[in-house]
Amino acid sequence: MARSPVLIYLIVVLFVLLLLSFAPKRPNRPHRRLKLRSAADLSDQTGRDRRGIPFDPVIADIERRREDREWERAHFLPQGHAPAMEAQPEWEDFMDAEDYINDEERFNVSDRIVQLFPKIDVAPADGFVSSDELAEWNLRQVEKEVMHRTQRDMELHDKNHDGFISFEEYEPPSWARRYHDDNATGDRVGWWKEEHFNASDMDGDGLLNLTEFNDFLHPADTNNPKLIHWLSKEEIRERDKDKDGKLNFQEYFNGLFDLIRKDDVYNFTHESDSSTDAPAKRLFSQLDHNNDGYLSEDELIPVIGDLHPSERYYAKQQADYVISEADTDKDRRLTLKEMIENPYVFYSAIFAEEDDYNYHDEFR
Repeated sequence: MARSPVLIYLIVVLFVLLLLSFAPKRPNRPHRRLKLRSAADLSDQTGRDRRGIPFDPVIADIERRREDREWERAHFLPQGHAPAMEAQPEWEDFMDAEDYINDEERFNVSDRIVQLFPKIDVAPADGFVSSDELAEWNLRQVEKEVMHRTQRDMELHDKNHDGFISFEEYEPPSWARRYHDDNATGDRVGWWKEEHFNASDMDGDGLLNLTEFNDFLHPADTNNPKLIHWLSKEEIRERDKDKDGKLNFQEYFNGLFDLIRKDDVYNFTHESDSSTDAPAKRLFSQLDHNNDGYLSEDELIPVIGDLHPSERYYAKQQADYVISEADTDKDRRLTLKEMIENPYVFYSAIFAEEDDYNYHDEFR
């Protein structure tokens, strides 16, 4: 006996509904788009980058291009002038470039991790990413960003376009001018002043080349002994209340000790002495090599890295955090599988800050 069309239709509908009931359910929440970082959060008052270090060079390049356009408008266009329409590179011709990174056919996070994994896993190439390997990768990415901004600043300050910056050409940032107006210490002393400039001038020719200018802007990352000594001298100058050119214990304790202690580098938490300032006295004694009861500029140099952390420090911090979040088997290293299953850890700097939930499925 032939079945009626209505019965056949009902059977098909029930079958489809049955399949849907066993299908994996996606949470009832809006799709979380990747969002580029704000250029307003680029740096603190010392010019150092305080955003998360970009994991993916493609994302970093998009951000740099967008940031460059904003920078050019701020520094080179007359006030109130609207730029003429110009052709954009194909992959940047999107609404604030975010359509690009949210289009799976153009930018697939899992595919990007697969491509980047062998570039990170190099020391040795053993199928695992260690904290040191990830820190080196982070450092290379942030060094590119820092040098790019230095080149851009050099273009702004190099008035005669000779590839060098003289002290007369350099104009400190507006916040630095306001700070020095409120805290006058002499024309040559302080950040962005002539003494700082001369300390950055490693070859002593009175001009800063690109490397020297980068050190000038980012002294915490320098290998220049003159600039490291200047940093130490500045630390003492800012805290030397009695103006004798060195720090007694109280000046050190009130201004520097907490900054050095924050990383527990010197095991301050395991003191048998019940005195609250015992750890501070112990470190002071270690630094005071000539035992005269004061810290000189040279004696403070061993802890300058604690007072002015370098990009390497932040690169390692971020690497340790990422591994702690994505290392599902807790062996203190990452496999490709672990990285693919935890993409939000690597791209968290560009996630929109909306709901707090696990986004693994958003990238599969």
